[in-house]
Amino acid sequence: MSHRNARTTVHGRLLIVSRHRSGMPKSHIAKAMGISRKCVAHWITRYETEGETGLQDRSSRPHTTPTRTRTSTEQRVLALRARTRQGQDWIAGELGIPARTVGRILRRHQVPYLRELDPLTGAVIRSSKTTAVRYEREHPGELVHMDVKKLGRIPDGGGWRALGRANAVRDRRHGPGFDYVHSVVDDHSRLAYSEIHADEKGTTCAGFLARAAVYFAGHGIPRIERV
Repeated sequence: MSHRNARTTVHGRLLIVSRHRSGMPKSHIAKAMGISRKCVAHWITRYETEGETGLQDRSSRPHTTPTRTRTSTEQRVLALRARTRQGQDWIAGELGIPARTVGRILRRHQVPYLRELDPLTGAVIRSSKTTAVRYEREHPGELVHMDVKKLGRIPDGGGWRALGRANAVRDRRHGPGFDYVHSVVDDHSRLAYSEIHADEKGTTCAGFLARAAVYFAGHGIPRIERV
């Protein structure tokens, strides 16, 4: 995959080289392909020195970073964070380095945020929004997740956002009431089924689950093992 802002692909770079070898001037190549002469010269030079291998994408990371924080300083930051479980501002004051630098070091080494840790033990108690491994059962129907979401009904003509708070119905007993969205999701395939009902009583939930099982059976999941 080429870089996000790259004007050429590997195929385009080969086309530059082939046109140049056929005698086409660099300026004409640049105009025909909508790129600069410098870009054309860059890929021609790369091909002449490294062959087709030189036309492949490379990392944009520099070969050297003279201003990067020393490894010894990074280790001091990590050790102080592990021992004290303090934030980047406090660590920065203790070590005499910018707080932004401390934050970058912690992110570079994938140190969890303090909000994700138990205040007493330091154990991770809150998972990240993005996980490296997707949680799922081994086969469809092994486990389904069932839940009910309670949503307030919007009366005919609109609610308080449309009519204003002064005209809103405040009688909880005789107001518009609630709808209950019943949903079930298969843990493996993520196949979902939902219905809207007037309540979340046991008989309603049981009937919904029975209909969901029929729906799943029609989509290749003949048996639900666990709920």
